[in-house]
Amino acid sequence: MRIAIIGTRGIPNYHGGFEQFAEYFSVFLVEQGHEVYVYNSSSHPYKESKYKDVNIISCKDPEDKIGTAGQFIYDFNCIIDSRKRKFDILLQLGYTSSSIWYKLLPSKPVIITNMDGLEWMRSKYSRFVQKFLRFAEKLGVHSSDFLISDSIGIQNYLKEKYKVNSKYIAYGASLFEHADIKVLNDYELEKFKYNLLIARFEPENNLETILDGVVLSGKKDVFLVIGKHNTNSFGVYLKDKYKNDKHIRFIGGIYDIRILNNLRYYSNLYFHGHSVGGTNPSLLEAMASKTLIIANDNQFNKSILESDAFYFKDKKDVKKIILSVNKNDYYNKVERCFSKIRTKYNWDLINQAYLDYFYLCINQDKEKGLKTSPAQNI
Repeated sequence: MRIAIIGTRGIPNYHGGFEQFAEYFSVFLVEQGHEVYVYNSSSHPYKESKYKDVNIISCKDPEDKIGTAGQFIYDFNCIIDSRKRKFDILLQLGYTSSSIWYKLLPSKPVIITNMDGLEWMRSKYSRFVQKFLRFAEKLGVHSSDFLISDSIGIQNYLKEKYKVNSKYIAYGASLFEHADIKVLNDYELEKFKYNLLIARFEPENNLETILDGVVLSGKKDVFLVIGKHNTNSFGVYLKDKYKNDKHIRFIGGIYDIRILNNLRYYSNLYFHGHSVGGTNPSLLEAMASKTLIIANDNQFNKSILESDAFYFKDKKDVKKIILSVNKNDYYNKVERCFSKIRTKYNWDLINQAYLDYFYLCINQDKEKGLKTSPAQNI
């Protein structure tokens, strides 16, 4: 099959979850003998025409010059380019800035869209933007031939809201089995004597709640905060708020998966504050890195972690956990999370699930895709 992936900044990953998936999945597809194209932003640092035999199509992206509006122009450019190529499948990762161009989508390929999380619920957006995102979500649903949900919660939401079926396929992670304690030297850390938080600096990721709980606990164990804190006002605000709490260290973004996995592995507690969206890639990576997870109490996290984590709703919960929970005492939860990655969420399984679904979709009548296709219910 001739397959294209749009909706990301591009590969190799320098940004986030969809980019990580696009990188792994596109390489997997090539290894299976398919002809694969990934659309890259013109601002992406990788400038070659191929990445591990995946074809790279670079499209003009003015986001760095004009801000958010540039995302819409970038998606427009990707869609226009796709019209002149004879793809069998066009995989859209997300819909936020692409669905308004739905009338321009090429007619030949089967359009399969991963609907991402409930973007309109993100508190960083104004009411106007949230209203637009609801509209974009609706367009994304009705302009696709088939839908993929990355969590059961999203699948249920789409069924209830739009009366459409979607295929549940989570994200994946790679088992981390070769820890290197020397990584800690660069950060002046001792194994199992620090706690860790990795997240984008957005309110719905509960960074402030977690850090308020850290301060409230009175414990002075090192608390690492990883994420680009200088790129938005919320990050700047948080760094200033906790500037007198010297044990809270804001160390910026880290995108080397080896370093991240080692920091997760040797941490005592790993905080996952994400409250919006589906199966978060960083959560699976944490599970794969044998860390003890303290997660925000919501359906998305609980559907993956089940009883193999601790949960918090507010800063008092965080305080209580910090004062009473130790990784060594609950290593059975760590091992069960690791086992779930091996048996349910490893990349080989996830990539194969996507490819199997592609075969089902390509053999279905596109006109019957969303509402009646049996492929949606498999």
